Amino acid sequence: MSTYRLAELCENKDTDIGKRESLRQSRCLCFLSGLLLCNPTNRSASHPPCRPSQLTLQARTAMSKRKAKESSGASAECISQVQKVLRERFCHHDATGKLFGLEHQYRNLLELLKRTTVHGESNSVLIIGPRGSGKTALLNHALKDLKEMKQVQGNLLEVHLNGLLQTNDKIALKEITRQLQLENVVGDKVFGSFAENLAFLLEALKKGDRASSCPVLFVLDEFDLFVHHKNQTLLYNLFDVSQSAQTPVTVVGLTCRQDILELLEKRVKSRFSHRQIYLLNSFDFRQYLKIFKEQLSLPDKFPDDSFAQRWNNNIQSLAEDKVVQDVLKNLFHHTKDLRSLHLLLMLAVCRVTVQHPLVTPAHLQEASKHFGADSKANIVHGLSVLEICLIIAMKHLNDVYEGEPFNFQMVYNEFQKFTQRKAHCMNNFEKPVVMKAFEHLLQLELVKPIERPSVRAQKEYLLMRLLLDNNQIMDALQLYPNCPTDVKQWAASSLSWL
Repeated sequence: MSTYRLAELCENKDTDIGKRESLRQSRCLCFLSGLLLCNPTNRSASHPPCRPSQLTLQARTAMSKRKAKESSGASAECISQVQKVLRERFCHHDATGKLFGLEHQYRNLLELLKRTTVHGESNSVLIIGPRGSGKTALLNHALKDLKEMKQVQGNLLEVHLNGLLQTNDKIALKEITRQLQLENVVGDKVFGSFAENLAFLLEALKKGDRASSCPVLFVLDEFDLFVHHKNQTLLYNLFDVSQSAQTPVTVVGLTCRQDILELLEKRVKSRFSHRQIYLLNSFDFRQYLKIFKEQLSLPDKFPDDSFAQRWNNNIQSLAEDKVVQDVLKNLFHHTKDLRSLHLLLMLAVCRVTVQHPLVTPAHLQEASKHFGADSKANIVHGLSVLEICLIIAMKHLNDVYEGEPFNFQMVYNEFQKFTQRKAHCMNNFEKPVVMKAFEHLLQLELVKPIERPSVRAQKEYLLMRLLLDNNQIMDALQLYPNCPTDVKQWAASSLSWL
């Protein structure tokens, strides 16, 4: 290098360093603010090409944003799938769940049904237990496992009746012929009189052969309502067929009445096989806690294994949380009905979102408040002060007259006594206005007339009853917004304003 060139470089050294430092700072500022684009078409002529390190950093940033977006979508999909699985488990009496403490009853029922479908024996049995004890779930589990057997596949006819729907024997018989698809066998004869329908059905069942006939299963839900049908004709004939017919027939009744056998007539009781399966919620709180975990846990076949593992671990920790155990103990001591537990868990699962993908103790606490909320007390929260005063007046009338019915005039007189004593806190409402408020309480079904009102009866003197007790009224007043102090004191007083 020449001496002249070396002198020139030394002379301009400070200037070049300043330019390079200025350019580096401008590039950093542009990159951090997102203004530096590596696309050649968008690159300014004054900016040189991006360095490889800058390209790598930009690519990583874009990739992380894309991954965050994808993970958010997957989480939302997981939450939707979780809620779908658990809702199906809670809302339907399907046979995919587990039976809790019913293994012995399950084996008895399954063996009884196998005798009918495999060996051609006719039977009758009653499944007795309180509501929510698992009668329908037990039957569904037994039928599911029964239909999976090779000897039974496609070889069982089912007839399901419900005492709430089939309110008399004629309707029940038409439903039987419809489910057995016998409507068109003999033309219009099936839709003739009850006697003709019954004779035709019995003849069809009695003509069968134990070896070749298809077994028929009659399931009578709300069995105690069929007992109240005239002469118990349907029950008599079904039990008689299960004893004497050649076609294998099994009658399964589901009821919550413990005294159901005492309601049967002698001729019906003599044809019943007296097989009874009792279901009682006899599990303790430790088993109840186990049921809670199993009902909330996700199955092994859940699509996202990692999320399912995370969810199940959270459920395990929830069961050990003291707040959750207190919530479950309150429900357990109130009722052992598993449907109540399902409703509580449903309310908690509905609060799960993408931002909060796991059930928390706060979710269960909030669900417990909604589950135990009094619907009538919630209605009181939305009433006007005048309507609240009328309810308090009815409360005092119940206290004074020991629950005897009252009429509007008595309530109005009681309200007038209060306004005369505390005129400064209440407006002077005219009688038609008070009557309108009273009619609104009647529409909300907080007040109920004892007898059906006639056309000539005066509305002021119709006898009524209050459908709220004192505890509900006082609890509602504690939560009522901006309730006057005098009104609360009037409600809390033990004696009427005489």
